[in-house]
Amino acid sequence: MHLKNSVKKQCHILQMLKAHARKKHLSFHTPGHKNGKWDITELSYSDNLVSPNGCIARAERDIAQILGSENSFIITDGSTLGVHAMLYTAKRLGVKTLALSPLSHQSVFSGLAMFNLQAVTFVSLSVEHIAPALEHADALLITSPDYYGNIPDLSAISTLCKAQNKLLVIDGAHGGHLHFDNNLYAGTYADLWVDGVHKSLPALTQGAVVSAKTEKLAKALQESVLALRTSSPSYPIMASVEYAVKYPENKRLEQAVRAFANKHPLRVRVNQDWTKLCAYFGKHAFKVQKELEKRGIYPEFCDGEEIVFYLSPATKYAHFIKLTRVLSSLFQRYYANKEERTQRIPAPLVSPKNMPMEWVEMQTAVNRICAVNFGLFPPCTPLVLAGEKITQEKIELMQNAVNIFGVKDGKIAVYKEKE
Repeated sequence: MHLKNSVKKQCHILQMLKAHARKKHLSFHTPGHKNGKWDITELSYSDNLVSPNGCIARAERDIAQILGSENSFIITDGSTLGVHAMLYTAKRLGVKTLALSPLSHQSVFSGLAMFNLQAVTFVSLSVEHIAPALEHADALLITSPDYYGNIPDLSAISTLCKAQNKLLVIDGAHGGHLHFDNNLYAGTYADLWVDGVHKSLPALTQGAVVSAKTEKLAKALQESVLALRTSSPSYPIMASVEYAVKYPENKRLEQAVRAFANKHPLRVRVNQDWTKLCAYFGKHAFKVQKELEKRGIYPEFCDGEEIVFYLSPATKYAHFIKLTRVLSSLFQRYYANKEERTQRIPAPLVSPKNMPMEWVEMQTAVNRICAVNFGLFPPCTPLVLAGEKITQEKIELMQNAVNIFGVKDGKIAVYKEKE
């Protein structure tokens, strides 16, 4: 607790809120709940995220120094706005086409559509697959870490982009905690990057930071953020973002996570990012997920084979130990071998031009061509892309999943078949 209090004392926005929460405050301003203490609007003492010159400005300067950026901008609209701001910045800097993975977050695809940007896809985040795609693009956008904690060879990818004089944009939404390790952190290599601070650090939901490496990029990014962000940012979220970025690492928990994975090599994988613990249950995965929830244990997501648990430096050690005991018991009851893990390999895309689409029942969509991206939510990466052939396996996965996206009234959009 002492450590957390010491962090709080370094947080400019939080200290401003605490100081004024103790004073008499009759609220005749927004928001409408009229509490007038923590959740406030832009007042004479609270600074202004649109044009900060007080506690928010000091917070953003501290964040930029910690993250190694020229400028970092607090976001209260989630990583999605950060992704869109980066794409809009790239567009305004002359980028027309981006090389990217088809396993990118759905916000990437919505951003491409919003800003009329084209995509050239590659099948993996290896330099060998990225390089040919990048030759036909003006910039590269990658996700690091991904939703399973995988981190590509960022140094080699950065070198490739510099050699081709191409912008490197990184969706680091799930890696805000990695700024402790320069070798793994997106901001060490990217020109533009977003940290979804709330995903892996103790910030309120929708708390994020988007950053730029150089003065030129920072100016362009600031203009993009101003154009897209809300004009009514949440002060509690802003305060939590600053607190989260300044929160210390948790080596003890990281070592315990890796030790548990080493103890169960056939059932658990922890990749470069230790906060994503992937437990393999194969065909039993959805059943095990339900059993876990009955015990009050809620993982981040289940992909039909693996159940993925998201930890953070703020995860209580005792809670993690409880999780390991439950998983160890479940491993004995439900046999599976993670070597059997199905690899998601995107299928070749078809590009129907001017073809009408229709919404059909899931089962009748099998072997049809997808017209609107759909998938599991989370992680909100397309299971099937528009232009991809829909398989029986993917439909069964959608039918078994708890939360999905790209579906309307239980139906999937497909291109109409020729008469």
